[in-house]
Amino acid sequence: MDDLDRRVIDLFAAEPRIGVLEASRRLGVARGTVQARLDRLVTSGVITGWGPDLSPDALGYPVTAFLTLEIRQQEADGGTGGHDVIGAALAPIPEVLEACTITGPGDMWVRVVARSNTDLQRVIDRVLATPGVVRSSTVIALATQVPYRVGSALGG
Repeated sequence: MDDLDRRVIDLFAAEPRIGVLEASRRLGVARGTVQARLDRLVTSGVITGWGPDLSPDALGYPVTAFLTLEIRQQEADGGTGGHDVIGAALAPIPEVLEACTITGPGDMWVRVVARSNTDLQRVIDRVLATPGVVRSSTVIALATQVPYRVGSALGG
């Protein structure tokens, strides 16, 4: 990644609907150059999508919580357990926004949203009903100080 790649990423991250022609004008490079850079960034997996960023709060899910799960590890007989099995079982739960294997206390970290604290209990119960989940500890997010972001700053 060079400086132009970073500038292209920053511009499209800030204004994803800008269009290649306007981006080329603002960046001071040819339209074909911007398109080629975008194509390469997509092909190499740097840019992973163009969908809209959605606000769970605006969609009626103002409660965000983080669950730290302890899970049963994959058993030699193929019994329920293991990170991939649990991840696949959590994926259909619409309130699960993200699940990551972690180090430290716990085995998996899960970001969930809910309509209320009462609804959060329903979501937690659904996660805990997943075969292979042994227990969970939960923290509720009170405010977002730095929203999720990935920018060209990661590139250098």
